[in-house]
Amino acid sequence: MVDAGNPTSLDRATILGIVRAQLAEILEKSPDEIPEDISFSDLGADSLSLIELVEALEEQLSTYSAGFHIDDEDLEGLLSVRDAVEYVVAKLRVS
Repeated sequence: MVDAGNPTSLDRATILGIVRAQLAEILEKSPDEIPEDISFSDLGADSLSLIELVEALEEQLSTYSAGFHIDDEDLEGLLSVRDAVEYVVAKLRVS
């Protein structure tokens, strides 16, 4: 449920950009070095990096959906950039 009052539309491409930008900052890489189909382990992301990513996504995406939260039990299913993007898309019901 995207906030209709938010002037910036949120679509899958925007979510991918957000995930890549946050991950790039955490891993000290360029977003261009983070393809959608790469696994977090292949990027060198450990469990702490993933927790940082979740916290950053929750903070940034709460501006689109108040109280946006990624459940801890869902973390083990997020193995790649694509998994994270698809999770957020489904959770926010974005097309």
